[in-house]
Amino acid sequence: MAFLRSFKFAFCGIIHCLKNERNMRFHTVAALYVLVFARFFDFSKEDYILLLLTIGGVMSAELFNTSVENLSDKVSKEFHPLIKAAKDCAAGAVLVLAIFAAVIGIILFGNINGILSMYNFYITHPINLLLLIISAVLSILYIKGRRKPSK
Repeated sequence: MAFLRSFKFAFCGIIHCLKNERNMRFHTVAALYVLVFARFFDFSKEDYILLLLTIGGVMSAELFNTSVENLSDKVSKEFHPLIKAAKDCAAGAVLVLAIFAAVIGIILFGNINGILSMYNFYITHPINLLLLIISAVLSILYIKGRRKPSK
C-alpha cells in the first residue's frame, strides 16, 4: 500500500505544479502541440524516444525548480544570498534544458516536407484549422491562468 500511496503523492506534486506554475503549464501545452504536430513528420522510433525524453526532462526540471523555490520560501522569507543562488541555479537548470529542447525541436521539426504536410493538411481541412486556432486560444488562457496566491 505504501508503494501505491507514493504514486498519489507524486501526482499531487504534478497537479500542484500545474495549478501554481505558469511555466509548467506552458511546458505542458508545448509538449501536447509537439506531439500533435509530430504526426506530420516522418519520425523514427528513435526520434519519438528523443522527443519524449526531452519533454520528460523539461517537465521534471520544472518540478525540481518548483520544489527548490517552495522549500527555499519556507526556510526563510528574508533575502539570503545562498537561497537566491539555489533558486537561480534551479531556474537556470530549467532554462538550459529548455534551450536544448528547443534546439532538438528545430532539428527534428526543421524538415520542409513535414512542414508542407502540416500546412497542406490544415489548408485542406478548414474545420481542423479552426479547431487548432480555438485550441491555441484556450491554451493561452490556460497558460495565463490565475495569479499565484501571495505567500
